[in-house]
Amino acid sequence: MANARGRVAVVTGATSGIGRALAEALAAAGAVTVVVGRGEARAVRAAAEISSRTSNPHVYPIGVSDLALRAEVARLAQVLLDRYPRIHLLVNNAGGYFHRRELTSEGLERTFALNVLGPFLLTARLARRLEESGPSRVLMVASEAHRHQDVDLGDLQGDRQYRGYRAYGRSKVELLLLTREFAHRWPATTLTVNAAHPGFVASGFGKNNGVGIALAIGLLGRLFGRSARAAAADLAFLATDPSVATTTGAYFDRRLPRSPSPAASDPVAALRLFEACAELSKPFL
Repeated sequence: MANARGRVAVVTGATSGIGRALAEALAAAGAVTVVVGRGEARAVRAAAEISSRTSNPHVYPIGVSDLALRAEVARLAQVLLDRYPRIHLLVNNAGGYFHRRELTSEGLERTFALNVLGPFLLTARLARRLEESGPSRVLMVASEAHRHQDVDLGDLQGDRQYRGYRAYGRSKVELLLLTREFAHRWPATTLTVNAAHPGFVASGFGKNNGVGIALAIGLLGRLFGRSARAAAADLAFLATDPSVATTTGAYFDRRLPRSPSPAASDPVAALRLFEACAELSKPFL
């Protein structure tokens, strides 16, 4: 991957799995690496281990309670703005799968709140700093699970009907729509916004859904999954390589550009979703 010395990189969900491996890759390339993870102790431990493994003293932790909460995302954004006069890379990696419909303490459906609204709010809150620090990049961790799913703009939180995998796939359609709309708002020479499918990765993904589902996902990961390190290498390439420096609004499958589904490419839906997320985030923007 390209040298990232002097660049400030923020990775959410960076205490385990793909996020942890990506933070380590960025630190190894010389970036000032901000490890955002659930729980202060876990974030501190992960940052210390990454710093030791990469011999990079500039690896810093930020613990969060729950990035499905708008108030916590807004707090994270303010901490980043207070600590870092320049931010060159934001990787929205944190996300999850929830087999049963759950509401956050703010009353929002958890899949939508964590996978869609959280990345929207964090990107929106940091946008000016990223733009001022340009050339900068935002990378959304998406999924091929978006294919064969649509978006119901009148039922973003699954009030009428909820199925876990469908909600997860829809959230990734929505993330791709937001990627498209964010990308339209800045020149590519200043700030790029892209999304990437890292592949099916053997990790702790889905372990919050009970023993049966966790075992099934874990078995599939062991049989068919790629390593977090391999997935992180592809994301690190997209986050740093000069060959994609001015590519924006694109969807990558590993390192190759790929057309997303028609539902994820609709400019009208992208704008309407962006506006809906802005309305839901209004008290925290």
